[in-house]
Amino acid sequence: MKKRVFDFIIALLLLGLLFPIFILCALMVRLGSRGPVIYFSKRVGRENRLFLMPKIRTMRVDTPQVATHLMVDASAYLVPAGAFLRRTSLDELPQLWSVLRGEMALVGPRPALFNQHDLIAMRTSVRVHELSPGITGWAQINGRDELQLQRKVELDEYYLKNRSFLFDLKILILTLFKVFKTEGVSH
Repeated sequence: MKKRVFDFIIALLLLGLLFPIFILCALMVRLGSRGPVIYFSKRVGRENRLFLMPKIRTMRVDTPQVATHLMVDASAYLVPAGAFLRRTSLDELPQLWSVLRGEMALVGPRPALFNQHDLIAMRTSVRVHELSPGITGWAQINGRDELQLQRKVELDEYYLKNRSFLFDLKILILTLFKVFKTEGVSH
């Protein structure tokens, strides 16, 4: 089965199954803060094209647009339900819509923020930019937010060179374990 067809079917099924959880998450955000439930983050997609990636908003509307690990005190910007949504990765649910639209895949390198020029350049130099970005990826299950950029790019390049349907399945299964253990997440 082609990756795109598999991703589309699984994303559609997950959106249907997880819709009640999305509604609960949306209520948690709305009851605890002002502003929209969905936050659109400008990200770098396949071939370094920009797209708007949806997430359930976990931070206040006045939060600077930089990678969380670069903030001095990211927790100061969290909405009341933010830490829980990030720890459980429930804030990522709307990205299934990006998979349906073909902007993302279930598995691939996590999309860089538009202003992460160093990461974008490093990925481009090893052709990782040719891949569709993923909701999860090889780098995410091997350290997630804790990885240095060079190591993240090495893992993304490994995925590029070794990608297959079975490797994607392995990553998806390992992702479930990581999510339940809440390993490597920036709060």
